Amino acid sequence: MKILLLADEESKYLWDYFDKSKVEGIDLIISCGDLSPQYLSFLATFSHAPVLYVHGNHDVCYKDTPPGGCECIDDKLYVYKGVRILGLGGSMEYKFGGADHQYSERAMARRVRKLRFKIMRNKGFDILVAHSPAYRINDSEDLPHTGFKCFRTLMEEYRPKYFVHGHVHINYGRDFVRESKYEDTTIINAYEKLNNFGEKTGINQIYCCLSCENGVFLINCGELI
Repeated sequence: MKILLLADEESKYLWDYFDKSKVEGIDLIISCGDLSPQYLSFLATFSHAPVLYVHGNHDVCYKDTPPGGCECIDDKLYVYKGVRILGLGGSMEYKFGGADHQYSERAMARRVRKLRFKIMRNKGFDILVAHSPAYRINDSEDLPHTGFKCFRTLMEEYRPKYFVHGHVHINYGRDFVRESKYEDTTIINAYEKLNNFGEKTGINQIYCCLSCENGVFLINCGELI
């Protein structure tokens, strides 16, 4: 299964210069948040792949204009062709008094607890989809971009194959990490790839390939060319 991962910024390559051949062979599209609802609706309309999404901290507009033809997997364990996908969108709470799609560590942990039964019933999950990173794994020290400790706990307890997120951008000037490993989990930041000159290519969105044969996942990570 080939899964196209998106986050934080619309790709001109896929939107302004769209061609159906660019998404041929894509089985599933997952947004990690902070993308225009029109962009996701566009991809849902012109690709043959289902589009799943979690909310980013800037996706307040989804309340009035949800992405058409797409499936929100926030606070769900969504199973697609045998792949178990857990959705937990939003960022660390940084506005006084709270805001939509912003959560304290305690509030995010409470969301996780509510999903425990579904996780146990499905005997774990394969992909954790979030907007924010995990605490001190490619996050930042400023409050809005601090990751969640409970995401580390989920990886430690259930050992999913992948944890995909966005929220931490290359253009913030931080040491950007595309892919890393935490215990048995491969962590991928789905923000758009840059070339060797620091320019947005718009071409290479990250994907992960999963195939399941006799219950065993065969995994290969790469880039969609």
